[in-house]
Amino acid sequence: MTLRLIMVIALMVQCIVLHAQKRVTSKQVKDSIYIEQIEEHAEPDKILHAEPLYIDLIRDLDARKGEHEWNLGMGITDNYSYDTYETLIEYEFAPMDRLGLEVEVPFTFYTPLNGTERDDVPSHRAESLKLAGQWTFLVAPKINTSAAIGYINEFVLADINVMRHDNFLVANVFNPFLIVAKRWGSNFHSLIYTGPVIEKSYKSSHVESLYAMNTNIHYMIPGTRNFVGIEFNKEWHQHDFDMVIRPQLRVSIADNLMIGIVGGIPVSRESQRLSTFARLIWEPGTKYH
Repeated sequence: MTLRLIMVIALMVQCIVLHAQKRVTSKQVKDSIYIEQIEEHAEPDKILHAEPLYIDLIRDLDARKGEHEWNLGMGITDNYSYDTYETLIEYEFAPMDRLGLEVEVPFTFYTPLNGTERDDVPSHRAESLKLAGQWTFLVAPKINTSAAIGYINEFVLADINVMRHDNFLVANVFNPFLIVAKRWGSNFHSLIYTGPVIEKSYKSSHVESLYAMNTNIHYMIPGTRNFVGIEFNKEWHQHDFDMVIRPQLRVSIADNLMIGIVGGIPVSRESQRLSTFARLIWEPGTKYH
């Protein structure tokens, strides 16, 4: 009886082990098929990286010619005395392999809080016209690492009321940047996006500058483009340091349509409290299975 019991237990353990191995193998196969679909169905080499949702990239790293994407973003920030509502429309495309270009126009609207007078709240405005480029200069499939350099030129627009009496351009913002991304295994992704931001006023010789570094960690759900992650947006301005922690997730709602949801938690609440942001991402003509 004891021998039979031992044999039954041994058989059950073997079945559990085989089932676990089958699940692990199935997951690995699913991941490998998905990664292969993204990376190896065409030339040149491309490495699958998770793209942050708040400070996003100028097209995917290792972009292939013909890729393009539309983004619509919407967010709200609590600034103590008023709420800030931001929207943006963005188009990015790859005219050639590993080169991404982008055009973006952000809009901002303000609502007074806690009895704040309307005159003490900024005017609604189209913030700027952003033109950007990004070139991936390193693609290393053996270590799943990519690196790119890029540049954003932002033409800052005047408030709507000022445009009637003055020039509609008030400043120029220069933002060169460096990106380094690495995928760890099949599912974990890390990325650093960093560079100076320099603003030059058209009305005076005054120049404002800061240094930004955005670090990101994401986990991509096996066999999908869905992920959860966290983005750390850090800025150094003279002797001041600010950081906003942005937990986020991205979910596919169709073959070529995704939505990203981002929370904002400032580490030092000098001028703002919590914020939220959502990004609708549409890649025309692209299908992932």
